Order: sequence, then structure tokens, then C-alpha cells
Amino acid sequence: MKIESPALNRAYFETLQQLVEVASFPRLIGMRLEAIDFDSATIVIDIDERHFQPFRIVHGGVLATLIDTATFWAAFARIPQDAGLVNIDLKLNYLQPAIAGRLRAEGRCIRPGRTLSYSEAHIYNEQGELLAHGTSTLMTLPGQGFDNGVPKFTSA
Repeated sequence: MKIESPALNRAYFETLQQLVEVASFPRLIGMRLEAIDFDSATIVIDIDERHFQPFRIVHGGVLATLIDTATFWAAFARIPQDAGLVNIDLKLNYLQPAIAGRLRAEGRCIRPGRTLSYSEAHIYNEQGELLAHGTSTLMTLPGQGFDNGVPKFTSA
């Protein structure tokens, strides 16, 4: 049985992308919410000097942050507008080092839920090589959402 989803209000997500873009930590690390939809999100980052560890490869914390962020936004569209969301666990595997260029984290919500959701993310370099994979369990926080002044869903 397929569950019908309400229609996403694109204006809400455009406003959301702008809010994420100016938030302190995403701006500090240089990551951007490139795309978001039901059960999916794409985060990108252009590697520069601030991302390297002493051996000139991207610090593992950068990759962990991308996985954390992509799994979060992949689950976000299904939660009610007045609810917040928080990752309660994060597991990841580093498969090969990131050296330079643009990294793309593709998140996918495997199991959305009212209270708990489960998401995964893959990080790819510009050549399409898989660099890391991770999973996260996310908990919905009723009443902890934020109001950006735009409805999240359109009326059908």
C-alpha cells in the first residue's frame, strides 16, 4: 500500500535553503543544501584549505558532518511543520580519502516515521567515486519546529 504524501510547497523549501545558507555552521564549513524533497536531500561542499587535516586530506569530521546533514534533511520533509528533528545516532564508514574538489552527499530516508526515522547518505567526489557511507536514526520533536512564515505543504 502506497501512502500518499501531501504536496510540498516549493516556496517553503526555497525559504528553507536561504535560512540554511545564512546559518552560522553551514556558512562556516561552506556546505549548501542543494536539493530537498520527500525522503531525499543533497548537500554539497567545495573543498578548500579549511577542510584539511595535517596530512592534506579532508578531515573525517567534514565527511561526518555531510552525512549527518544529508540524513537529517532527507527525513525533514515528512515531519509536521511545527515539529523539529534531531539525529540520535550516526554511524559511518570512510571508504577512501577526499582530496579536493566538490563533494556531494546524497541523503535518503529509508524509513520515515512519526517518532523515529531512519536515513542513509552516500558521499561522492566529482568523479562519482563513493568516499563514505553512513546511517542515522532521527527523532521527531513535536512543538520544536520553526516558522519561516511559509506553509510547508500546499493544499491538495
